[in-house]
Amino acid sequence: MARRGAFIVVEGLDRSGKTTQAEIMRRRIQAGGREVVCIKFPDRSTPIGKMIDSYLHSQSDLDDHVVHLLFSANRWEFASTILSYLKQGKLVLCDRYAFSGIAFSVAKSSETPISTASHSESSLEKLSPITLPWARAPDSALPSPDLTMFLDISPEVALTRGGYGEERYEKADMQRRVRNVFEEIGRQVGATVEEAGNGRWVVVDAGRDMSAVTEEMWGHVQPLLDGVDSPVGRLWE
Repeated sequence: MARRGAFIVVEGLDRSGKTTQAEIMRRRIQAGGREVVCIKFPDRSTPIGKMIDSYLHSQSDLDDHVVHLLFSANRWEFASTILSYLKQGKLVLCDRYAFSGIAFSVAKSSETPISTASHSESSLEKLSPITLPWARAPDSALPSPDLTMFLDISPEVALTRGGYGEERYEKADMQRRVRNVFEEIGRQVGATVEEAGNGRWVVVDAGRDMSAVTEEMWGHVQPLLDGVDSPVGRLWE
């Protein structure tokens, strides 16, 4: 089969420098004469994306299960587009993907059980917390990245960076729980990395000088610049 483009995902905690590093990667790849497409999730331009944006800015309240499914639906909106770009030989560079959606949903649900609205205490029913298997299910069969770079940073360091705390999930305790879930996801991906369709998961210390982070990431990206021979894998399959 003809070589296809590589699918690379940049993940990480809030204020870890994901978007900045993804843009640096994009410019560097283009400077080398290769075609690259950048996608950022959630994509807030779609109708679903606008609902997510309202929620993230605390302008609306939604059940956590609904929020998780909205984030997944937002990714599915672009699944065929990603596959099309890869088939054309273009490298797809993604700022956040399914792993973020899973990590934030599980981390949030692990702290506070969600209750259905009720005017009677006797009829109050608690919904089941969002578990890792439940959170993974809606994203099953999405295109699987060939490489995921997780930018790791402590909440204490993130707190010193500009803009921290502007959105709903940017709280130190929440970020610690998200970090723990990301670690478990990384272990799961790493355990299946030799199986067909499972790309590498690498952890990058994002608390260092920005240029050091950039160079480490570039070292992981370079081997994929000329494309991939294998078919596109599918998440969790």
